[in-house]
Amino acid sequence: MSILSKFSFKDQAFKLRENAILDAATSVLGSKGYDLMTMDDVAGAVGISKPSLYKHFKSKEELVGEAMVRLLEGAIEQIAGLDPALNPREKLMALLEWALRVRLAGGLPFLPSTSPHVREMLMRNFKYMTRVLKLNRQLEGLVKQAQKEELLNADLPADVILFSYYARTCDPSVEYLQKFSKMSDDAIVKNMLQVAFDGFK
Repeated sequence: MSILSKFSFKDQAFKLRENAILDAATSVLGSKGYDLMTMDDVAGAVGISKPSLYKHFKSKEELVGEAMVRLLEGAIEQIAGLDPALNPREKLMALLEWALRVRLAGGLPFLPSTSPHVREMLMRNFKYMTRVLKLNRQLEGLVKQAQKEELLNADLPADVILFSYYARTCDPSVEYLQKFSKMSDDAIVKNMLQVAFDGFK
């Protein structure tokens, strides 16, 4: 095996472990929240020592920031991969469906909506903020285009629709339905989409 191949294998192993760490961090964040989550929790979930974890991320703040960046990048990739034939309203529905499914699988903690400390921390994270602004521009564009095509209520300010849309991604009803109702995840997603886009009619 060449030296280059050895380095390549080492880099791949490092990246795989990093992804496993981010998966674990996202899961722990979803169940315990930022304040209760510890680096020991994450290391234990991955099955590595805490010193090994610190080789990848120097602090809980850095780890959480990177986990949130990865989630935003996933949303941006989803938008980029949407069928161009979909109208703006259908694209918004498709992205919300993706977010709800990721959330039902335990992979979408909504920390900024629940913790002022985390909001402040993330606002200092340049990488996170650039992704937030990019995603917000894209979603705002879809909302305004949907209003222009009379697919969404044009009498409502675009910001009202946009921030209500964000709220649907972190609606606690999802967890209650998953825990206490007898509905499948598919049924939960279907009903949440109907409530989000058609109300209670």
